[in-house]
Amino acid sequence: MRFAEMTRREFALLFGSAVAWPFAARAQQHEHIRRIGAIMGFRENDTEGSLWLSSFKQGLLELGWAEGRDVRIDVRWSASSVEREQLLAKELVALQPEVILAHGTPVTAVLKRETRTIPIVFAAVADPVGEGFVEGLNRPGGNITGFLFSEAGIGGKWVELLKEIAPDLKQVAMLFNPETAPGRGSHYLASFQDASRSLKVEALTVPVRSDAEIESSIASLGRERDSGFVAIGDSFLVSHRKSIILAAAQYKTPAVYFHASFARDGGLLSYGPDNADIFRRAAEYVDRILRGANPSELAVQVPIKFETVINLKTAKTLGLTVPLALQVAASEIIE
Repeated sequence: MRFAEMTRREFALLFGSAVAWPFAARAQQHEHIRRIGAIMGFRENDTEGSLWLSSFKQGLLELGWAEGRDVRIDVRWSASSVEREQLLAKELVALQPEVILAHGTPVTAVLKRETRTIPIVFAAVADPVGEGFVEGLNRPGGNITGFLFSEAGIGGKWVELLKEIAPDLKQVAMLFNPETAPGRGSHYLASFQDASRSLKVEALTVPVRSDAEIESSIASLGRERDSGFVAIGDSFLVSHRKSIILAAAQYKTPAVYFHASFARDGGLLSYGPDNADIFRRAAEYVDRILRGANPSELAVQVPIKFETVINLKTAKTLGLTVPLALQVAASEIIE
């Protein structure tokens, strides 16, 4: 009887330890979860924004950081609204994450105003020196570093591609939102104008701040014979790409876009960096910062993957014949 009682007591102790151990282990694990903040300049249901964020998370996973196990990622979606970005920046900084991922120029700008101590890794910013985010590309010098979207000279490349696919082009407009575009639209302007002048094409600048302005501006271009436009690297434009693509189709206006999502969604042609790859690479800097690196000493990185996407169906609708050389050079053809 005495042996049976001792056995029961021992069993109870053993059972209690077995039950308590997983809870203690989980509590200990939870204490070591690292916290990352992120602001994406898209609407939350945007497939392209979700792809870029997934690429970032995949990059973290490849480096040993599993969401929910090792890291918590607090994501906010701004829908390219400057007012919303200001609120989200305050909200995220108040959570005191160890590092923040910032998508694009406007998001990085509002975060810079909110904190000079929390490390910020930007992805897809065009001119971090000109915007005052970093002192220099090789040595950023503060709490901000990251990955460039493109260099200013790409503005001329967009014009050249438009002229190649629409050889009768006489007038080209640069579409941008002055509140969200790099340098308020000035970053790509010189190369855009130089290329237009070289190709004997009239260059226009067309600021847009809403879907209504997008439609009216493209409608105006459509009324002019042999006109087209370039949609530059701008978080507002990618967030409003459906309105731009629909207006270009409605008013039979050829256009070159800065990102592949435009051509895949029905735009004529896109040329620019692979942003999914940029976000995957951004995970490398977040990893290094979580392991103790100082962002002031992490050099700003340039894109290493570019892609040209041509939508042949849209070209046919516009009555354009895509040169064979352009098709051969393309990364992706949509038929």
